[in-house]
Amino acid sequence: MNTALREDRSLIVVTHLSQLLTFITGFGGLVVPIILWATQKDRVYQMDEEGKQIINFQVSLIIYTIVSIPLILLLGLGLILLGLICLFGVVMPILNAIKASNGEATSYPFSLKIL
Repeated sequence: MNTALREDRSLIVVTHLSQLLTFITGFGGLVVPIILWATQKDRVYQMDEEGKQIINFQVSLIIYTIVSIPLILLLGLGLILLGLICLFGVVMPILNAIKASNGEATSYPFSLKIL
């Protein structure tokens, strides 16, 4: 790993906020962070860690969404879960973008550790 990594908080903030593309394109919230992480993880300080958190969060949201679909048949519990997933998918990237811009540690609760 390169020891001369540059600090670029704005790129990390953009990476966090790029997750919101899911609500516009349906899939950009996973694709864009993967591209940013893959191309910048060896160049930008904290990008490898932040990118992995973001990808884990996005994949977790996809898994939780898939699990909630059959639960719609059980008294509509899936609809409640889908609403919570949607809310969580909007709020957490914004909160973590703010934290990243301030140089604070970020976290995504309920994320599965895939990467």
